[in-house]
Amino acid sequence: MAYLSPALNVMIAAARKAGRPLIRDFGELENLQVSMKGPADFVTSADKRTEGILIEELTKARPGYGFLGEEGGVIEGKDKTHRFIIDPIDGTTNFMHGIPQFAISIALEREGHLVSALVFNPVTDDLFTAEKGHGAFHNNKRLRVAARKELGPSVIATGVPFMGKEGHARALAEMGAVMNVTAGIRRMGAASLDLAFVAAGRFDGFWEHGLQPWDIAAGILLVKEAGGVITDLNGGEQMMTNGQVLCANENLHPQLLKLLKSTKA
Repeated sequence: MAYLSPALNVMIAAARKAGRPLIRDFGELENLQVSMKGPADFVTSADKRTEGILIEELTKARPGYGFLGEEGGVIEGKDKTHRFIIDPIDGTTNFMHGIPQFAISIALEREGHLVSALVFNPVTDDLFTAEKGHGAFHNNKRLRVAARKELGPSVIATGVPFMGKEGHARALAEMGAVMNVTAGIRRMGAASLDLAFVAAGRFDGFWEHGLQPWDIAAGILLVKEAGGVITDLNGGEQMMTNGQVLCANENLHPQLLKLLKSTKA
């Protein structure tokens, strides 16, 4: 059974409550009102409502905690030692296209350290949770990263920049290098779930540039608690500030890091 701290129980309850309307919306996609925030960067009524429910529920249970969210940005709390980092719908483009690969992502920081995390896909009812020092779980089943030692049979996930974002040439060069030495690349469109899939051993690794803290905060703890190695693309710990992530098991991580560092766009 997963270890569930009081805080993680609160986070799960909030995610499940916010997820119920998303399931309904997913079945009625043509009725959703969409406003364009930028090329392929949708803000939906569902996105805003989901974040509102999450903040309301989490504040009710943990008054005074601060927030960092995709829609609401930084919300200062009276309690300066705790902060929730939330992404109401990670994988908005998938959601809008009826692709059931998106998630609610919530992480809790205590004094700047990630201590609790969840990634929840309401449509598939996949709940990934992690508690610092207590492991990572998928629907109460303990997670471990995959054990492969060579890149040859490995499947590696990535994210690629969409229209209007820079880094296309670099992404193509990196994908070409990784494709040459692995069994395949997957681009699923939701970084939180990509990280959860690495924690679950479904993917052998994942890398991406240009991510936001709310995309990856929960996933970072999931990977670490499942025994994985996660760094930025310099091999450092600045994932939350520079938006770069590379994760895999302890055997594959250095191989991927060396390969990606040697890649020139």
